[in-house]
Amino acid sequence: MRATLTARFPRFNQRQYVRGKLAGDPVYAGVARLLQESPPFPLLDVGCGMGLLGHYLHGCGVLHGYLGIDHDERKIAAGRHAAASIGDALDLRCADVADLPDFRGHVCLLDVLHYLPAARQPALLTQLAGHVAPGAQLMIRSVLRAKHWRFHATVLEEHVLHATGWMRVGADHYPTAQEITAPLERAGLATTLTPLWGRTPFNSYLIVARRPG
Repeated sequence: MRATLTARFPRFNQRQYVRGKLAGDPVYAGVARLLQESPPFPLLDVGCGMGLLGHYLHGCGVLHGYLGIDHDERKIAAGRHAAASIGDALDLRCADVADLPDFRGHVCLLDVLHYLPAARQPALLTQLAGHVAPGAQLMIRSVLRAKHWRFHATVLEEHVLHATGWMRVGADHYPTAQEITAPLERAGLATTLTPLWGRTPFNSYLIVARRPG
Protein backbone atom coordinates (compact mmCIF):
# COMPACT_ATOMS: atom_id res chain seq x y z
CA MET A 1 0.00 0.00 0.00
CA ARG A 2 2.90 2.37 0.70
CA ALA A 3 3.96 2.55 -2.95
CA THR A 4 0.37 3.07 -4.11
CA LEU A 5 -0.23 5.96 -1.74
CA THR A 6 3.12 7.59 -2.46
CA ALA A 7 2.53 7.53 -6.23
CA ARG A 8 -0.68 9.56 -5.87
CA PHE A 9 1.14 12.74 -4.88
CA PRO A 10 2.28 15.06 -7.68
CA ARG A 11 5.59 16.48 -6.44
CA PHE A 12 8.88 14.79 -5.64
CA ASN A 13 9.19 16.40 -2.19
CA GLN A 14 5.62 15.35 -1.34
CA ARG A 15 6.34 11.76 -2.37
CA GLN A 16 9.52 11.74 -0.29
CA TYR A 17 7.59 13.05 2.70
CA VAL A 18 4.81 10.48 2.29
CA ARG A 19 7.28 7.63 1.83
CA GLY A 20 9.16 8.57 4.98
CA LYS A 21 6.03 9.06 7.09
CA LEU A 22 4.51 5.74 6.08
CA ALA A 23 7.80 3.92 6.67
CA GLY A 24 8.64 5.29 10.10
CA ASP A 25 5.65 6.96 11.75
CA PRO A 26 3.46 4.64 13.86
CA VAL A 27 0.49 7.00 14.13
CA TYR A 28 -1.28 5.82 10.97
CA ALA A 29 -1.37 2.17 11.96
CA GLY A 30 -2.26 3.21 15.52
CA VAL A 31 -5.32 5.18 14.42
CA ALA A 32 -6.35 2.39 12.04
CA ARG A 33 -6.31 -0.12 14.90
CA LEU A 34 -8.43 2.17 17.07
CA LEU A 35 -11.00 2.61 14.31
CA GLN A 36 -11.14 -1.12 13.62
CA GLU A 37 -12.12 -1.63 17.26
CA SER A 38 -14.67 1.22 17.36
CA PRO A 39 -18.21 1.88 16.11
CA PRO A 40 -18.37 2.98 12.44
CA PHE A 41 -18.53 6.76 12.74
CA PRO A 42 -17.15 9.25 10.20
CA LEU A 43 -13.81 10.89 11.02
CA LEU A 44 -12.98 14.59 11.32
CA ASP A 45 -9.23 15.11 10.81
CA VAL A 46 -8.27 18.57 12.12
CA GLY A 47 -4.98 19.87 10.75
CA CYS A 48 -4.99 17.11 8.14
CA GLY A 49 -2.18 18.47 5.96
CA MET A 50 -2.35 16.59 2.65
CA GLY A 51 -4.88 14.15 4.07
CA LEU A 52 -2.33 11.36 4.38
CA LEU A 53 -4.16 9.83 7.33
CA GLY A 54 -7.36 9.67 5.26
CA HIS A 55 -5.52 8.07 2.35
CA TYR A 56 -4.02 5.46 4.67
CA LEU A 57 -7.28 4.66 6.45
CA HIS A 58 -9.10 4.37 3.14
CA GLY A 59 -6.47 1.88 2.01
CA CYS A 60 -7.04 -0.10 5.23
CA GLY A 61 -10.79 -0.19 4.62
CA VAL A 62 -11.67 1.37 7.99
CA LEU A 63 -13.17 4.70 6.87
CA HIS A 64 -16.88 5.45 7.20
CA GLY A 65 -16.65 9.01 5.94
CA TYR A 66 -13.71 11.41 6.15
CA LEU A 67 -13.55 15.19 6.46
CA GLY A 68 -10.09 16.75 6.68
CA ILE A 69 -9.41 20.44 7.30
CA ASP A 70 -6.16 22.41 7.20
CA HIS A 71 -5.28 26.10 6.91
CA ASP A 72 -2.52 25.46 4.33
CA GLU A 73 -4.13 25.65 0.89
CA ARG A 74 -1.01 24.14 -0.73
CA LYS A 75 -1.38 20.92 1.23
CA ILE A 76 -5.13 20.74 0.67
CA ALA A 77 -4.59 21.14 -3.07
CA ALA A 78 -2.00 18.34 -3.06
CA GLY A 79 -4.29 16.10 -1.03
CA ARG A 80 -7.22 16.71 -3.39
CA HIS A 81 -5.05 15.93 -6.39
CA ALA A 82 -3.95 12.69 -4.78
CA ALA A 83 -7.52 11.78 -3.79
CA ALA A 84 -8.91 12.21 -7.31
CA SER A 85 -8.15 8.57 -8.06
CA ILE A 86 -10.41 7.32 -5.25
CA GLY A 87 -13.53 9.30 -6.07
CA ASP A 88 -15.30 11.12 -3.26
CA ALA A 89 -13.87 9.03 -0.40
CA LEU A 90 -12.01 12.01 1.11
CA ASP A 91 -13.46 15.49 1.67
CA LEU A 92 -10.55 17.94 2.09
CA ARG A 93 -11.26 21.58 2.93
CA CYS A 94 -9.13 24.63 3.57
CA ALA A 95 -10.16 25.98 6.98
CA ASP A 96 -8.71 27.06 10.31
CA VAL A 97 -9.10 25.11 13.55
CA ALA A 98 -11.20 28.01 14.80
CA ASP A 99 -13.80 27.29 12.08
CA LEU A 100 -14.75 23.66 12.67
CA PRO A 101 -17.69 22.31 10.65
CA ASP A 102 -20.90 20.87 12.06
CA PHE A 103 -19.82 17.27 12.72
CA ARG A 104 -20.32 14.34 15.08
CA GLY A 105 -18.19 11.22 15.04
CA HIS A 106 -14.55 10.32 15.64
CA VAL A 107 -12.05 13.20 15.71
CA CYS A 108 -8.28 13.32 15.08
CA LEU A 109 -5.82 16.06 15.99
CA LEU A 110 -2.36 14.87 15.00
CA ASP A 111 0.73 17.01 15.61
CA VAL A 112 -1.23 20.27 15.72
CA LEU A 113 -1.68 21.35 19.32
CA HIS A 114 1.82 22.71 19.92
CA TYR A 115 1.45 25.24 17.11
CA LEU A 116 -1.21 27.08 19.12
CA PRO A 117 -0.60 29.48 22.01
CA ALA A 118 -1.13 28.04 25.48
CA ALA A 119 -4.23 30.17 25.97
CA ARG A 120 -5.95 28.70 22.88
CA GLN A 121 -5.25 25.03 23.55
CA PRO A 122 -7.85 24.30 26.29
CA ALA A 123 -10.61 26.00 24.30
CA LEU A 124 -9.79 23.96 21.19
CA LEU A 125 -9.71 20.71 23.17
CA THR A 126 -13.10 21.52 24.68
CA GLN A 127 -14.46 22.38 21.25
CA LEU A 128 -13.17 19.13 19.75
CA ALA A 129 -14.72 17.14 22.59
CA GLY A 130 -18.08 18.57 21.57
CA HIS A 131 -17.72 16.94 18.14
CA VAL A 132 -17.17 13.44 19.57
CA ALA A 133 -20.30 11.32 19.26
CA PRO A 134 -21.42 8.96 22.06
CA GLY A 135 -19.33 5.82 21.65
CA ALA A 136 -16.73 7.63 19.53
CA GLN A 137 -13.26 8.90 20.38
CA LEU A 138 -10.93 11.85 20.01
CA MET A 139 -7.41 10.78 19.03
CA ILE A 140 -4.64 13.29 19.67
CA ARG A 141 -0.97 12.85 18.86
CA SER A 142 1.11 15.51 20.56
CA VAL A 143 4.60 16.24 21.71
CA LEU A 144 4.68 16.59 25.49
CA ARG A 145 6.93 19.04 27.30
CA ALA A 146 9.46 17.12 29.36
CA LYS A 147 13.09 17.12 30.51
CA HIS A 148 14.11 14.41 28.07
CA TRP A 149 16.39 14.13 25.03
CA ARG A 150 13.39 13.17 22.88
CA PHE A 151 11.76 16.50 23.66
CA HIS A 152 14.88 18.42 22.64
CA ALA A 153 15.10 16.39 19.41
CA THR A 154 11.50 17.34 18.69
CA VAL A 155 12.15 21.05 19.23
CA LEU A 156 15.10 20.88 16.82
CA GLU A 157 13.01 19.15 14.16
CA GLU A 158 10.30 21.80 14.49
CA HIS A 159 12.88 24.54 13.87
CA VAL A 160 13.98 22.73 10.70
CA LEU A 161 10.41 22.27 9.41
CA HIS A 162 9.68 25.95 9.92
CA ALA A 163 12.98 27.12 8.42
CA THR A 164 12.49 25.03 5.26
CA GLY A 165 8.94 26.29 4.76
CA TRP A 166 7.20 22.93 5.18
CA MET A 167 5.40 24.41 8.18
CA ARG A 168 4.21 27.99 7.72
CA VAL A 169 4.07 28.62 11.46
CA GLY A 170 6.50 27.59 14.14
CA ALA A 171 5.80 25.78 17.39
CA ASP A 172 4.35 27.99 20.12
CA HIS A 173 3.58 25.97 23.27
CA TYR A 174 4.39 22.34 24.02
CA PRO A 175 1.75 21.12 26.50
CA THR A 176 2.12 18.75 29.41
CA ALA A 177 -0.04 15.64 29.65
CA GLN A 178 -2.20 17.31 32.29
CA GLU A 179 -2.81 20.33 30.09
CA ILE A 180 -4.30 18.03 27.45
CA THR A 181 -6.25 15.57 29.55
CA ALA A 182 -7.82 18.00 32.04
CA PRO A 183 -10.07 19.88 29.55
CA LEU A 184 -11.13 16.61 27.92
CA GLU A 185 -12.08 14.99 31.22
CA ARG A 186 -14.03 18.10 32.21
CA ALA A 187 -15.92 17.68 28.93
CA GLY A 188 -16.96 14.15 29.93
CA LEU A 189 -14.38 12.10 28.03
CA ALA A 190 -12.33 9.26 29.53
CA THR A 191 -8.66 9.59 28.57
CA THR A 192 -5.70 7.26 28.14
CA LEU A 193 -2.15 8.23 27.21
CA THR A 194 0.56 6.04 25.69
CA PRO A 195 3.98 6.75 24.11
CA LEU A 196 3.95 6.74 20.31
CA TRP A 197 7.57 7.02 19.29
CA GLY A 198 7.93 4.18 16.81
CA ARG A 199 11.19 4.57 14.91
CA THR A 200 11.28 8.30 15.49
CA PRO A 201 13.37 10.16 18.10
CA PHE A 202 10.46 12.45 19.01
CA ASN A 203 8.65 12.80 22.33
CA SER A 204 5.23 11.97 20.88
CA TYR A 205 2.27 10.51 22.74
CA LEU A 206 -1.14 9.29 21.70
CA ILE A 207 -3.99 10.56 23.84
CA VAL A 208 -7.30 8.78 23.27
CA ALA A 209 -10.41 10.39 24.77
CA ARG A 210 -13.61 8.35 24.56
CA ARG A 211 -17.17 9.49 25.10
CA PRO A 212 -19.30 6.81 26.77
CA GLY A 213 -21.94 5.35 24.46
